[in-house]
Amino acid sequence: MKHATSIPSTAVLALSLAAFGSGMSLRLTDAQLPRLAADFGVSLASASYVITCFSVAYGVSQLFFGPLGDRFGKYLVIAWASACCAITALLCSIAPNFPSLLAARFLAGATAAALIPLSMAWIGDVIAYEERQPVLARFLIGQILGVSAGVFVGGMAADYLNWRIPFLGIAIGFVLISLKLFSLNKRLPEHARQTVQGEGAAVRRMMREFSQVLSGRWARVVLATVFLEGLFLYGAFAFIATHVHVVHGLPLSRAGLLVMLFGFGGVLFATAARLLVRRLGEAGLTLWGGMIAALSLLGIGVGPHWIWALPGCFFAGVGFYMLHNTLQINATQMAPERRGAAVSAFASCFFIGQSVGVGLAGLLADYSSTTTVLILGAVGLLTLSLNFSRLQRKKL
Repeated sequence: MKHATSIPSTAVLALSLAAFGSGMSLRLTDAQLPRLAADFGVSLASASYVITCFSVAYGVSQLFFGPLGDRFGKYLVIAWASACCAITALLCSIAPNFPSLLAARFLAGATAAALIPLSMAWIGDVIAYEERQPVLARFLIGQILGVSAGVFVGGMAADYLNWRIPFLGIAIGFVLISLKLFSLNKRLPEHARQTVQGEGAAVRRMMREFSQVLSGRWARVVLATVFLEGLFLYGAFAFIATHVHVVHGLPLSRAGLLVMLFGFGGVLFATAARLLVRRLGEAGLTLWGGMIAALSLLGIGVGPHWIWALPGCFFAGVGFYMLHNTLQINATQMAPERRGAAVSAFASCFFIGQSVGVGLAGLLADYSSTTTVLILGAVGLLTLSLNFSRLQRKKL
């Protein structure tokens, strides 16, 4: 770690907790889609807009938070964004109708946009490259567990509680997280609170920073790949709980519990990241991760019984995080002098890809089936991982 001794030991842990809240906020509505469709009298495709609105806002807002973090300090911006997340989660919990819920979800996505990308960029600032991938993997345990908890809690609320209750819990959690982040920011040494001074108007400066990121050919490859990863993987992932509920008759609470295994697969990767990086290298992680995730989605989609989703969800998590963590480490090096903007562009492409994928998957689920959604997601994910692995080997 760069200047590691002067950074509080809980600094990365606090960021991981914020990532937990972000992941939970994103995936909370996945298992609730059938319940929301019934409660508000809308189609399944329309209900999926609660995911799309969050993802669109999350993706677009990256264009602002990256330069903002570079200008005012990444850790401080993360703390303020966490405080705002508490407010937007509360708005979701009190939404009186479906349009209001969509508006609140849009605001929730916009406020959560700063948390994970700026945390990754801050880690890139203070952690040496050779140590960065395992640290990023450990940090992302928060997001991984948040994704799993979001699906599980959403399913439990859909079956046994009111869908509003989990949003209230998220709001309380973000209040506590933001207070801890503000406290830690005051204790950070100067190099860990560094800012990048820009010249000229904010909009022109923002455009200049992103143009610097996009000027690199490899940066464009990474951004295009992560857009497609979000489209294929999360377009399918968002409908796993719905698939086992509709096709196999599993209650939403149990369907959400199944999808939790995706997160446990991610935790397995995080704990073994150092060994896997050493054994497989980045190109190997991309290749094997994509193949494992694709085969897992395929198994969930065509399996004759819901039991296939047990190993399917677990290994989908292992494979996805092998692939995605490799893309993340590339993102932290796309433009080191503008790391906040670079990682934010990465997250923007990822979540815009998710929003497109979930929107298309919702339409496909209505007009065809969730099985088709999962099969197409598997094929697309396999194709992009093979291509990115090939490009990595050529780059080396």
